[in-house]
Amino acid sequence: MPTDDPATMRALVQRVRSAKVEVNGEVISEIGHGLLVLLGVARTDTITDADYLAGKTARLRIFEDEAGKMNRSVVEAGGSILVVSQFTLYGDTRRGNRPGFDQAALPELAERLYQQYMTALASYGQPVWSGVFGAEMLVTLENDGPVTLLLESRTPAASLNDPPNGDQR
Repeated sequence: MPTDDPATMRALVQRVRSAKVEVNGEVISEIGHGLLVLLGVARTDTITDADYLAGKTARLRIFEDEAGKMNRSVVEAGGSILVVSQFTLYGDTRRGNRPGFDQAALPELAERLYQQYMTALASYGQPVWSGVFGAEMLVTLENDGPVTLLLESRTPAASLNDPPNGDQR
């Protein structure tokens, strides 16, 4: 995942039949069909990144329509969203075997932008659940498809001239 480009907020989005988060053996959050989002915040991220990525997540068309095509968003499909903070999305293993996390935001910034992302996501009208920021969590999911996509808040400059891929709505 690491590139030479500045780090961007990352959301690893999984379409699920169900997902839950436990802390110390207690279920903290649980959803049925919808999205499990593992969210990583970079040192350079801002509220703009959180708002943009929340919109992208809410509008992402990965649920099937009546014709069986991935053409509906979580909002249109009536699904729930479970968001879990995941600084390890910034694990850099280019040098050695122990990951470095230099690009990951410090906890104060990460928690603020994690909360902003969830607030912005909730504004689309779907239930948003969360893990416990900074806690050791057990995340259980039943991946549907499987469908798993990595979203980033900013497009690397090199790909700005690439032809569009699919419908841009």
